[in-house]
Amino acid sequence: MAELREYKCPYCDNPVVMMGQLSGTLKPDLVIPFKLDKKAAKAALQKHYGGKKLLPKVFGDQNHIDEVKGVYVPVWLFDADADAKVRYKAMNIRHWSDSRYDYTETTCYAVTRGGSLGFTQVPVDGSTKMEDKLMESIEPFKMEGAVDFQTAYLAGYLADKYDVDAETSIKRANERIKKSTEEAFADTVQGYTTVTAESTNISLRRGKVRYALLPVWLLNTTWKGEKYTFAMNGQTGKFVGDLPMDKGKYRRWLLGFTALFSAAIYAAAYLLWLI
Repeated sequence: MAELREYKCPYCDNPVVMMGQLSGTLKPDLVIPFKLDKKAAKAALQKHYGGKKLLPKVFGDQNHIDEVKGVYVPVWLFDADADAKVRYKAMNIRHWSDSRYDYTETTCYAVTRGGSLGFTQVPVDGSTKMEDKLMESIEPFKMEGAVDFQTAYLAGYLADKYDVDAETSIKRANERIKKSTEEAFADTVQGYTTVTAESTNISLRRGKVRYALLPVWLLNTTWKGEKYTFAMNGQTGKFVGDLPMDKGKYRRWLLGFTALFSAAIYAAAYLLWLI
């Protein structure tokens, strides 16, 4: 019988019960090991706080930094080929003037692009507890650093299990691939004042999907009843997270700024009066 252990949820700190091992369909194919340790995560947090004069004091306290946790987040990696055909409306606008009139010349063009793009290892978050936008904001992960999964890599870290299966994740993967395809084709339409996509036709040919664990450092803390989550890519060090504003500090700053601005206006008016 598999061992049951109680932990705190790596995302929200609520108590959860997790299986002692990842096995069977829960066993990942790949894992990207942590390259950066807790010390690096703490340093990144301090840098993120730096210069934020309106940040609540509690966010700079050392005891909150100790809440950083290393988590292996479950993701699905999709391979696919995209066949696309896009039509754009492009315009060149030219302005000039003479002694009597101002002129504007607008020239319109129909531009088409077509071709195929191959995508490999497009990640889709496999956990409902991890926000997709937060996970995607710390990308990219360097997939060449992925290795075959071994439980030894989990030592010292928390490891979540997927609760969104591969079939359900296909929709999100398709959205990401189509968006990347649109951006790649749009980048090839250069030399025009404006470019607007009029029609887009993208079809996907599915390749394969693999299950992987990706390394993330997480911090959860609360300020006035609201939870704030920060994340750092445990491989590359990319760090993201929204910060709250201390309204008391903001009011004091605004009063000081208003007073300084008023003094500057008064000084300028007095100088003009003297002149």
